[in-house]
Amino acid sequence: MPSHHPARSRRATERKGDVRERAILDTCEALLAQKGYDAMTVGDIAQGAGITRGALYFYFGSKQEVVTALVARTVEHLWERSRATAQTDEPRRAIAAAMQRTVELWNEHGLVMRTAIDLSLTVPEIGELWSHTADLFITAITAVLERAGIQAGTGPEQASAMARALCWMIERTFYHASQESREALQKASSTCEHIWLISASLIT
Repeated sequence: MPSHHPARSRRATERKGDVRERAILDTCEALLAQKGYDAMTVGDIAQGAGITRGALYFYFGSKQEVVTALVARTVEHLWERSRATAQTDEPRRAIAAAMQRTVELWNEHGLVMRTAIDLSLTVPEIGELWSHTADLFITAITAVLERAGIQAGTGPEQASAMARALCWMIERTFYHASQESREALQKASSTCEHIWLISASLIT
C-alpha cells in the first residue's frame, strides 16, 4: 500500500525552506541598516539567520544574490501597488492612493530601495529589477494621466513621456527625503502628488 509520508515530508521541507529564506532576507535587511552593503559578509548573514554558511549557500550563491532577492521581494510590493493604482478609476483618488502606498513602502523598506538604486548601475540583476519596476510604475502613471484627459503618446506633452519624467522625479525625491525623516518623506510625497495633479490638469 503506497505511503503518503514522503509527500507530507516534502511539503514540510518546502515550508521550512520558505521560513529559512525569509530569515536570510530579513537578516540581510537588518544588516544593511547596521553595517551597510559593503561591510556585511555572507558569514554575518548566516549567523544572523541562525544557520551555517554552508546552509546559506544552499539558497544563495553570494551576498549579491541575497541582496538581489531582497530587492525582488521588496519591489514586488511596489508592483502590487502600481497595479492597484492602474485599476483605480478616479484619477485624483488613484494619485492619492499611489503616493500613500509608495510612502508606506519607503517608510518600511527605504534602505532596501536606496540600496537597489545605488547598486542598479553595478549589479545587472538589480538594474533589471529596478528598470522593470520603473516601467510598471510608468505604465500605471500613464494610465492615470490618460484617464484624466492627457493625450496618449510619447511626445513631450503626452501621457507616456510625462509619466516617465514623473516616475524618475518621484524616485529621486523619495531617495533623498527617505534619508532625512518620515516627516520629510511625507512632505516630499505631498509635493510630488501636487506636481502629478498639475501635470494631469486636475488642479491649476
